[in-house]
Amino acid sequence: MQRDTPFAGDQQDQLQTVSASEPDVAAERPRRRGRARSKGAGAAAISPVLSARGGQMSFLSPDAQQDIHEAALHLLEDTGLAEAPAEAISLVEASGGWVSDTGRLCFPRALVETVLAALPRAVTLYGRRDDAELQLGGSNAYVGTGGASPSYLDIDSHEYRPATLVDLYQAARVVDRLDHIHFFSRPVAISGFEDALDIDLHTAWACLSGTAKHVMVSASTPESVDAIAALVYDVAGSEAAFRAAPFISLNINHAVPPMRFDSAAARVLIRAAECGIPAMVNTFGQLGASSPVTIAGCVAQTTAETLAGMVLVHLAAPGGTAIFGPRPMVTDLRTGAMSGGGGEQAKLTAAAMSMAQFYGLPNSTIAGATDSKVPDAQSGYEKCLTVTLALQAGADIITQAAGAQASLMGASLEAYIIDNDMLGSILSAHTAIDVSPETLNLTAMQAAITGAGHFLGEAETLARMNSDFLYPQIGDRRSIAEWQDAGGLTVWDRAHEQVRAILDAPPADVIASSTTDRITETFGLPALGTH
Repeated sequence: MQRDTPFAGDQQDQLQTVSASEPDVAAERPRRRGRARSKGAGAAAISPVLSARGGQMSFLSPDAQQDIHEAALHLLEDTGLAEAPAEAISLVEASGGWVSDTGRLCFPRALVETVLAALPRAVTLYGRRDDAELQLGGSNAYVGTGGASPSYLDIDSHEYRPATLVDLYQAARVVDRLDHIHFFSRPVAISGFEDALDIDLHTAWACLSGTAKHVMVSASTPESVDAIAALVYDVAGSEAAFRAAPFISLNINHAVPPMRFDSAAARVLIRAAECGIPAMVNTFGQLGASSPVTIAGCVAQTTAETLAGMVLVHLAAPGGTAIFGPRPMVTDLRTGAMSGGGGEQAKLTAAAMSMAQFYGLPNSTIAGATDSKVPDAQSGYEKCLTVTLALQAGADIITQAAGAQASLMGASLEAYIIDNDMLGSILSAHTAIDVSPETLNLTAMQAAITGAGHFLGEAETLARMNSDFLYPQIGDRRSIAEWQDAGGLTVWDRAHEQVRAILDAPPADVIASSTTDRITETFGLPALGTH
């Protein structure tokens, strides 16, 4: 089945059913190297390499996608966005746009469609080791952290407190060790700094010091973009080396719904494009509050706001990396607060991702924003529901999929460990099914059926159980008696033990010591590996 859309181009094969006639899907994407695992509760020492395929279903019909697209174009051309900075006005006016009598920056249909046709349909985000690439724009699915939570669940007191720089660094260290969390998006907003530039620069440094996976941070001003750019150019060895393989990107919320720019963030978006830093072009509208209460209306407005940011990136730096990031969120109308864990949120996110599929654009969204305060049963079912539907709808990057609690207001190290197991299970459920002469071995099947009467003693059974099955690291599959004899530990207990083991081990050298010494002296940043 192919999507007949005007923008997806060669990306329209994403919804094809996997069959024996298809090429080896594992050869079409980077291999994620499996690590040797310590044998936990009922776990095997080997896990398969997971190459999950998303976009297996659409939550909007082609006609509905076209209607929402037309509505978004109408909003951009006839309503426009208020409070555009001078830099944005200059770029858009030079390309045929205008400022209305009411002061709103309007994007003509022809401009938006021209930019949509020119935007890259495949993008690679890099890490600082060869198994950390994120290849976006096909059917690959990647999950990671996020949230910018102000509160951190202390691993000693188990109470929430303001997050610190060391907390952020430790979170990066934990995530660096977890196979099924593919990138590290800044999960906490650090306290203890007064200056916004200091916050932004220290945040980027803590993330880069703790993990070699792709890092996502934010910048408050264009000056912060310049400071972060100088830092990552130094880490990479040169500006050219970074531009060739960018290992950090910026989450930029350029719009304040409904249909207004955040002037400072729009300037950050433009500056990031100029510096060669990939931009997550994110829009957060709250259904029923800052966006219409209907899913169709909310997605149309969010699509328009996100497309405005994509246009700015392209005009500022044609060919620059911009990730289409609609993030509409549900509001609990009883309280006015965001509610990220319900079925309506899962459906809303899936609808927004259907528009990303309509355009065929590399994309990202939020899923996993549970309302639960701790990693409990509520946290598990809300995260699993929303992440699974986002993946099914075709999200390339899913942020906040691990570690975030309390409607993104809190973060927990134990939650990273628990969610890593959950995400592994979700990803495993979305790997391709191999239908081939080897997997339909009728000769071997008939021999077992007419011989031993079971398949337990077959050599392939043991081999496949080790290669094709993912075993949980902390999930417990033992009998009741075995579990009780071993102390009756809960998943939280085992997660806490694993957090302690990671943090008590020597930090990995993700940045060469000579580079660390130079950067700490040049930028006045702490050597976090000493903590």
